[in-house]
Amino acid sequence: MTHTTPVTYLFDPLCGWCYGASPMVEALMGRDGIAVELVPTGLFAGDGAFPMNDGFARHAWDSDQRIAALSGQPFTEAYRVGVLGRRDGRVDSGPTTLALTAVRLTAPEREFETLKALQSARYAGGRDNGDPAVVAAVLDGLGLDEAAHRFRAPDAELLAVRHARWAAGRADRRRFGATGVPALIAGAGESRRLLRAQALFGGIDTLLAHVRAAHPA
Repeated sequence: MTHTTPVTYLFDPLCGWCYGASPMVEALMGRDGIAVELVPTGLFAGDGAFPMNDGFARHAWDSDQRIAALSGQPFTEAYRVGVLGRRDGRVDSGPTTLALTAVRLTAPEREFETLKALQSARYAGGRDNGDPAVVAAVLDGLGLDEAAHRFRAPDAELLAVRHARWAAGRADRRRFGATGVPALIAGAGESRRLLRAQALFGGIDTLLAHVRAAHPA
């Protein structure tokens, strides 16, 4: 019988560090015996959303340079100008999480692909993925017609599932003392353990060693 290790990935679609961690999360998802569940925390949604401002833009760009150096992920000039440089946008992950939840309900095997596309639209393409029109266009571009329809006209189920996912993510952050996102929790039931965030910015073998140490066979 194959031993499978459950791993919970806590993230926010507008978190630069989560974008930096995406290649390592994808590599982990591709390994046999690992089952990764995506759980958004709503860090920049609801009461956590705010208008883009000079202070946040400076802080984000400084952090982004560190993330790029650690991960190799691109943070382009188009992003610096078109997202951080605008003052008519919001830092709001509500729309992106709604889109991801629509995909989870209609094509769950494509949720991480969608997350990557939404992140790339922002950090590489310079498109504000806090804007519902941008998010809808990304879904359209991926051919996720059913998810795009539900995103544009959200029903009670979609909104309730998004809320439940945020609640679960926030509860895990509190329970395990995660100071932020990205965060990985390995194991099931009472054996679940929070991994060190630094493990997401090393090699895949190092990350796998942390996962196995937290949840031995």
